[in-house]
Amino acid sequence: MTDAHLPSSARPTPLPIRRSMPADWDGQVDLFAIVKLDSGGFVRGWNLGAELIKGYSEAEIVGSHFSTFYREEDRRRGVPDQLLAAAQRDGHVEDTGWRVRQDGSEFWARVTISAIRNDQGQVLGFVKIVRDLTTEKQEVDHRDALQRTFAHDLLSPVTALRGYLDLIGEELEPDHRLLRLAGEASDHLIAMAQALLVDSTTTADRGRRRATLDLITRGAVALVLPGPAPARVQFGHVDAVPVLGDVLGLRRAVANVLENAAKYSDDVIEIDLFETDEGAAVRVRDHGRGIHPDDLATITTEGQRGRYADASDGGSGIGLASVRQIVSAHGGTLRIASDPGEGTSVTITIPRADDVIAESA
Repeated sequence: MTDAHLPSSARPTPLPIRRSMPADWDGQVDLFAIVKLDSGGFVRGWNLGAELIKGYSEAEIVGSHFSTFYREEDRRRGVPDQLLAAAQRDGHVEDTGWRVRQDGSEFWARVTISAIRNDQGQVLGFVKIVRDLTTEKQEVDHRDALQRTFAHDLLSPVTALRGYLDLIGEELEPDHRLLRLAGEASDHLIAMAQALLVDSTTTADRGRRRATLDLITRGAVALVLPGPAPARVQFGHVDAVPVLGDVLGLRRAVANVLENAAKYSDDVIEIDLFETDEGAAVRVRDHGRGIHPDDLATITTEGQRGRYADASDGGSGIGLASVRQIVSAHGGTLRIASDPGEGTSVTITIPRADDVIAESA
């Protein structure tokens, strides 16, 4: 397939081919490989980015099947042909995974393959765009390894603490309130460490269980503000709406919101749980210092604390970012409203359990 057979809008801009990397190329330039394939998947065009990423010159690779860039096990499974079939059927396909360079080394790539058609809809060929994400994957893998190490190191002392609490329980009355609260807190820590150890990524599919949002919220209150009910917390409207998700993660999200409310206010914290068209909602409202209007757009970004935050508060700008990630993983919404000097209202909305089941059916 030649460029003359491609629609003018699909013809890639010709780039000069170099036989070696430019002297000023430091490996950090954001390069894209652009590969032209004929309808059978054979290479017909090659740009400089493809040469730098994959290691082949144009003369060396033109005429070869693009399956050359895939691992042997992927070729046996028919992955290259499956991707071409999907691109032909749907117009384009995206895939992320390991690819192979000319020297046999592997790199982590994000690939988009788009079908090129004539006016009659016949597929003339494909344009394949490849981005090398090896550095980003190494950073993610390193972070995940550190997280698993942290979880492993945390699990031992917390498990020991739970054992000591059981021993203390043998000396106290069976239903001692403070001992029960301490036991619940330690169980929560153990569950968090185990979840991190099994899988360091946060997804709504991991450990999904059915629970009502009001019980999740009461569990968060018991963790953040233990004591006689309700010394600082005042429940208003309470609907028992079932949700389906990572109960531990949702409890952590509500707990983070409560921690902020307790930290930045001294008055009663109001909690309402209700059902909306979007699903089950929990609203936490305090009467503290509030958030500056200009900070509302960035306050859920990791590391952003807002201009009213004080160094003595002890915050790190992670809590609301974590809440946003957990809520987003559940397909929910996070809304924050605030009036400086009057308080802040944070509303978390999660799809109802029945809606999640219906959508996945």
